Amino acid sequence: MAVVCFGKSLSRAGRQLLNVTVFRSITRASVCRCPAIHRTVNSTIPHAQRAFHASQPVMVTKILSMEEIFNKKALHDYLKKKEMEYNSCLQSLNTESQTLDDEHVKINRNNLSVLGPLVQKIKELEEKQKELEDTLDLLKDNDPELHELAESEKEACLAAIQDLRQQILSLLIPEEESDMSDLVLEVTAGVGGQEAMLFTAEIFDMYHNFAAFHGWGFDILEVMSSELGGIRRAAASISGPFSYKKLKFEAGVHRVQRVPKTESKGRIHTSTMTVAILPQPTEISFTISPKDLRIETKRASGAGGQHVNTTDSAVRIVHLPTGTVAECQQERSQIKNKETAMTLLRAKLFSARLEEETSKRYLARKLQIGSRGRSEKIRTYNFSQDRITDHRIGKTVHDVHGFLQGEELLEEMIVFLQQFSEQESLMDILQDCDQNQ
Repeated sequence: MAVVCFGKSLSRAGRQLLNVTVFRSITRASVCRCPAIHRTVNSTIPHAQRAFHASQPVMVTKILSMEEIFNKKALHDYLKKKEMEYNSCLQSLNTESQTLDDEHVKINRNNLSVLGPLVQKIKELEEKQKELEDTLDLLKDNDPELHELAESEKEACLAAIQDLRQQILSLLIPEEESDMSDLVLEVTAGVGGQEAMLFTAEIFDMYHNFAAFHGWGFDILEVMSSELGGIRRAAASISGPFSYKKLKFEAGVHRVQRVPKTESKGRIHTSTMTVAILPQPTEISFTISPKDLRIETKRASGAGGQHVNTTDSAVRIVHLPTGTVAECQQERSQIKNKETAMTLLRAKLFSARLEEETSKRYLARKLQIGSRGRSEKIRTYNFSQDRITDHRIGKTVHDVHGFLQGEELLEEMIVFLQQFSEQESLMDILQDCDQNQ
């Protein structure tokens, strides 16, 4: 099951972010609507829903505050180490530039360009913290006017310190290669027949709305509809700033628990659908040799009236070295369908390459993005309890219909996942640094 697999695979750094508690008797779900970063989220799964998790522990995830992060000795030591590296490179260039060979000069300059912004922010933070200490001393003065001025200065210092700390963390945590990419979204109905297809349509609409919420482009590549208005499978290209960086944590199995429209006895059914988030490479960054492709055409099937089964407009492309397949029959034009199928194929192959690279680096990461994530049940939408629970981090929010609108509530969940991932990255960096000392 998802929670157990994730729990067992956590690195020591990841486990530092988690407190795991077993609740013997749970009578209701609790929810904590978190603002941006910062507080402990206590999420419990009602007894009626525990069967799916087979007596697994309920996970209570804590997102550390900036204060807690910067109080860690390991972080202080790491920042000091980076300052020493910067000063060493600077001194080497200033005093030994005549004796160093070109390669060493180039290495030192590259190190300075990388470490410079970080060291600058560290110095600014130290200055602002000293300014805060002086301001706190002024607050001890009995003069009312001076006290009021110092209080205002204190608030400004605290805000500046918070901002500088965030900038330092951003400089410490490396960007993923694909974070600035556009993406291809694929949704596929899973277990549950027509109900699963209806749920798939709702999730597809949710991401469509989320793209609009952020002002991103959303171009539908393919939709295979069901008889009741659901979706068997669909794909869309999403383009816009940080679109992949935000949506990459949505990949996996989404589960719905509700009374289907087709249920006459009022029984709650469980259905699933799968989301795949494929970073879209540029033509320059990722190329496919034409000799590695087998392109097949066939007549379209399904709804479509007189144009179905009359022309060979459907296209199926096979990447021979890997066996990866992409197909499209959305348009009447074979040329357009071929272009769409190639877009899907390139995204699948690029994603597979990134998954392999990522799994090597983050094998123990709780929020690992990759093929393993696609088979995990990551989130449950329980309509009768009006809750959405993300099983990877134990966060629960209420208002299912509001969540499916694809606006603030989905954004909140994604921000929480990003923060957890960033803190895991930071803890991994500090752990590696500690082990190498």
